[in-house]
Amino acid sequence: MMNGHEKSDSGIVAVKPTNKAGQPVAELVEPRPGTKGNAEQQRMHRTQGRARMSQSLDRVRKAARLRKKDRFTALFHHINVDALRTAFYALRRKATPGVDGMTWQDYETDLELRLEDLHKRVQRGAYRPQPSRRTYIPKVDGKQRPLAVAALEDKIVQGATVMVLNAIYEGDFCGFSYGFRPGRGPHDALDALCTAIDKRKVNWIIDADIQNFFGAVSQSWLVRFLEHRIGDKRIIRLIQKWLRAGILEDGIVTVDDRGTGQGSVISPLLGNIYLHYVLDLWAKRWRQREATGDMVIVRYADDVVVGFEHEGDARRFLDAMRARLEEFMLTLHPDKTRLIEFGRFAAARRTERGLRKPETFAFLGFTFICGKSRQGRFQLQRKTRGDRMRTKLQEIKVELRRRMHWPIPRQGIWLRQVVTGHFGYFAVPTNSRALSAFRRHVTTLWMRTLRRRSQKDGFTRVRIAKISDHWLPMPRIIHPWPDARFSVKHPR
Repeated sequence: MMNGHEKSDSGIVAVKPTNKAGQPVAELVEPRPGTKGNAEQQRMHRTQGRARMSQSLDRVRKAARLRKKDRFTALFHHINVDALRTAFYALRRKATPGVDGMTWQDYETDLELRLEDLHKRVQRGAYRPQPSRRTYIPKVDGKQRPLAVAALEDKIVQGATVMVLNAIYEGDFCGFSYGFRPGRGPHDALDALCTAIDKRKVNWIIDADIQNFFGAVSQSWLVRFLEHRIGDKRIIRLIQKWLRAGILEDGIVTVDDRGTGQGSVISPLLGNIYLHYVLDLWAKRWRQREATGDMVIVRYADDVVVGFEHEGDARRFLDAMRARLEEFMLTLHPDKTRLIEFGRFAAARRTERGLRKPETFAFLGFTFICGKSRQGRFQLQRKTRGDRMRTKLQEIKVELRRRMHWPIPRQGIWLRQVVTGHFGYFAVPTNSRALSAFRRHVTTLWMRTLRRRSQKDGFTRVRIAKISDHWLPMPRIIHPWPDARFSVKHPR
C-alpha cells in the first residue's frame, strides 16, 4: 500500500448474477417464489462487500495517520467491485440522469454484470467519463446556481474513489473543517461556532464568502495539491479525466482549466482538499504565529466564519486572507464578505459609542444575533434566515397548486413530511418564533389552496385550524443547546 511495498488482500469476488436477469431484484408487485431470495442474496453481497472494503481501507487509514508526509503509490486496486457496489447503493435513487439517460433503477438490472464490466474498463484504462450535463437550480437571492449532472457510471467510479481518498485525507483535514466529511454535518459546525462565540473571547467576526468557489478552482493547483499525498499516477489520471470531461449545455461541450464541476460526487472532496492547502493550513499557522489574542475559525465547504478577540487581528487577517486566496485563483466576494463587531460585549461597547445594536451575520441557513436571555445576560440567538423561509414557502405554494385536487388526507401526509423535515433542521433553541411562523404560513397556504377548489368552499379558519392540528406537527425544539452537544462530542 505505502510506496508499493504492501499488496491488497481484497481481490475481485465472483458474484453469481441475479436470477431472471432483466428484472429488478426487488419487484414492486406481489412477491413470487424466488423474489425474496434474490433480494436477500443481493443484501448479502452488499454486506460482505462493505466488510471487505472496510478492512482493506482500514490499513490505508492507519498508515495515513502514522505517516503524515508519505505519498501513497498503490491505491488503484482499492477501486474494486466491492467499492463500486457500495458507491452505487450510496447514490440517490431518484437523482436526475446525466447525458447517458441512465437511471438508478435501470442500472440495478443486471447490476453485478454491469459492475464487473465497469471494473474491468477502469482497471485497464478503457473507462472514459462522459461530459456532465449542465442544469440550474434557483438560489435564495434569486440567481441561478449551475450544477453539473454526471453520467451514472461516472458517479459510481467517483464515489468509489472518494471512499479511497477519504481514508487518507480524513486524518489530514483540520478539526475546524466540517463540510462534506464522514460523521460531520452542518449542525456540528453550528455547535462549534456557537460554543466558540459563547465561551471564547470573540469580539469581532469575519463572515467570508469565496466568490464562485467551485467554478474558480485552479485544476493545475488542485493536481499539485493531490500529489502531496497521492503518488499513484492512475488515481491522478482518473481525476484529471473527470476535470477535463467538460460540460454539455445547449448541445455544446465546453472544457475549462478551472472548476471542479459543482454537483458531482467527487467535487466536495476536491474542494476540501483545495481549501485545506490554500486556507486551512495557512489559517492554522497564522493563528499560532500572528494572532495577538484569541482566534477561532469554522469552515463548512466554502463558507468561512472567523472570530477574533482584537479588531487589529481581524483586519490584518482579512487583508492577508484576501491576498492568500488571490495567489491561488480565488477571490472574496466584495459585497458578502464583512467584518462586524459581534460577541458578548459588543452591544454594551457599541452603546457607549452611541452606535446601534450589533449587526447580524448568516451561516448555514441561520441568522446569528447578539441577544439577551430572560435574566438579562448575553445569549447568542439563532433564527431561520428570512430568505430561506420565503423560498421554502414559495416552493410549498407551487407544489400545493399541483396537488390541489388531491384528497385532504393525502395532502396532509405530504405536508406533514415537508414541515417535519423543516423542523428537523431548524428546530434549535432560540428559534421557536420562526418555527411557529413557518407552520402558520403553511396553514394559510393550505387554506388558500383548499378554497380555490370550489367557489362554495366551506373551509373557515376554524375548520382549517382543526385540519392542520390533525396533520401538521406542532413546533418544538428538538436540538440540544450547542455547548451541551459539543461537550459530548469533544469532551476535552
